[in-house]
Amino acid sequence: MHMADALISPAVGGTLWAATAGLIAYCSNKMRHSFESLQAPLMGVLGAFIFAAQMINFTIPGTGSSGHLGGGLILAILLGPCPAFLAIASVLTVQALFFADGGLLALGCNIINLGLFPCFIAYPFIYKPIVGDRPSQGRIVTGAILAAVAGLQLGAFGVVLETYFSGISELPFGTFVLLMQPIHLAIGVVEGLVTASVVSFVWKARPEILDLAAGHVPAGRFSMKKVLATLGVATVLVGGGLSWFASAFPDGLEWAMARTSGKEELAAPEQGIHATLSHLQEQTAFLPDYGFKSGENASEAEGEAQPRAAAAEEPTWPDVKTDTSVAGVVGGGLTLLLAWGVAVFLKRGHKTA
Repeated sequence: MHMADALISPAVGGTLWAATAGLIAYCSNKMRHSFESLQAPLMGVLGAFIFAAQMINFTIPGTGSSGHLGGGLILAILLGPCPAFLAIASVLTVQALFFADGGLLALGCNIINLGLFPCFIAYPFIYKPIVGDRPSQGRIVTGAILAAVAGLQLGAFGVVLETYFSGISELPFGTFVLLMQPIHLAIGVVEGLVTASVVSFVWKARPEILDLAAGHVPAGRFSMKKVLATLGVATVLVGGGLSWFASAFPDGLEWAMARTSGKEELAAPEQGIHATLSHLQEQTAFLPDYGFKSGENASEAEGEAQPRAAAAEEPTWPDVKTDTSVAGVVGGGLTLLLAWGVAVFLKRGHKTA
């Protein structure tokens, strides 16, 4: 559900950038005043894991579409809303800057759609009331599925509203919303099951982590080495190898766009802020579309990935590529450094406050 710049007008993109900046400032301030040092490494490793997990698109049977993990709900459950929002913002920033996954003008929209709704709505108002103070396997699964579905439905509707207010005539509101919501309902169910699996592992290994994220400070310090090591290994395996098994079908957004406008991608204006940011992204994205930069894929560094419809005609599966593995590991490492670095910076601010 990463939006390209062609879907967003400068007014909408700028407004959502401002909203994102405000939320980042709010979350940073909250963390400075209530920061637990144990959260810093977890924030980094979880951010890296979500980066890698988002590289795997899973096929939605009978649709010709695919979906991928959003990850905001996992982060919110294991970190709390504010650290989770900063972590998902780190993931999406690394993706846009270095892998041309999502546009720079649309970055604020993507952070709101994939961060605000799961972290500040789905988690506190759906997941927490269902799971309560005494988690069980059944409650975690039920809460994760319902919260993931709600979060993705809100995010998908956010995409529709953003394109509508941007005046994208190729994507009329009625048709687009009737395609976006059902396909992301199916994706949300899968995300809920994956979320429940990850959360259940952490709950069994270190239930104190969930208490810490929920605002209940556990008695004494505790070791997270097992959890961090497992998530770190999972990040390398997923980004470095399992990413070869990603579906070749278009994701939910591309699928809905293709059935609404006849195209999985729309052309961005060749002048103005769109062109400026496209050129900037071309310079920063050293692994565009998660592959080595070459003449064949150089244009993808502009935030416009190659149409997956062509790949879907003659899919190669698994699609074993060295550059995909490099992108998964490097991207996970960059996300870890950024998210952990943000946490360390805020930790120092907390100490000196």
